Amino acid sequence: MTDPRPTSAFHRANADPAVTDRLIAALDAQAANPGVRRLRAWAHAELAVRPGERALDVGAGTGSETQVLAAAVTPEGGATDGGTGDATGSGTGGAIGGAIGSAIGVEPNPGLRAVAERRAAEAGSPARFVDGDALALPLPDGELDAVWCERVLQHLTDPARAVAEMARVLRPGGRVALLDTDWSTFLIHPAEPDVQSALATVVRDAAARPDAGRSLAGWLVEAGLTVDRLGADVLLHDSHATGGPLVRGLGAAAVERGLITEEQRDRLYADLDAAAGAGAFHLSVTMFAAVAHRPR
Repeated sequence: MTDPRPTSAFHRANADPAVTDRLIAALDAQAANPGVRRLRAWAHAELAVRPGERALDVGAGTGSETQVLAAAVTPEGGATDGGTGDATGSGTGGAIGGAIGSAIGVEPNPGLRAVAERRAAEAGSPARFVDGDALALPLPDGELDAVWCERVLQHLTDPARAVAEMARVLRPGGRVALLDTDWSTFLIHPAEPDVQSALATVVRDAAARPDAGRSLAGWLVEAGLTVDRLGADVLLHDSHATGGPLVRGLGAAAVERGLITEEQRDRLYADLDAAAGAGAFHLSVTMFAAVAHRPR
């Protein structure tokens, strides 16, 4: 039987240029979700990156949060040329003792990394981006003041190892913010119970670790870090913008896997379309966050 849980398209080995635009569109749509924006703002406030610090974004994607980190490590959020250092941030732009810190995004997908670099340049951001793997970060021990990692661990078969890598590169007292989705919280309404269950199965099977959200605190503790704050937000999806195409894709996958019939799929679409017209459509999933520090 074919494994229904494919390796993520975000992984370097699957970096097909043909799907890069689709990945970018998905990341941009997620970034616009009010729940994502609220949880990001909360996590950034708790991480409290300061001017002169060295920060890392693991799995930077299009680089939006690397830019936020770069603004925070720069005095008054001003732009700079990013210094002359290498990936460790040890050059002039990464000097923790100076006025300007460094913010580096590690991104293994070359298509996404190119977009991140271009967007940072267009924004005048000092954020820098390097190739790298979350399971083997290209940084020495105890190098960083802050690490950000958002919606990466769900794609990894060994997320605990990735969190251990983040702990390794943190200095004593350094902080980390993890944000990830828990796909077992997926809800759609109206849907027949059997159909709801089938769609939830499709959603869960698409992630290597669908329980990533609820597991963040445990992985941090296992890595020897102290958890300081936990947060969460519900990501509601608009029926016309994201919900519609997403539901069609889930319905098609459920039929292809034999989890529901074509008749059930068609009733689902009709019921959801009617609910959307009446303002009663619901599709949501919960994203969690955990902020921790490395003990001194």
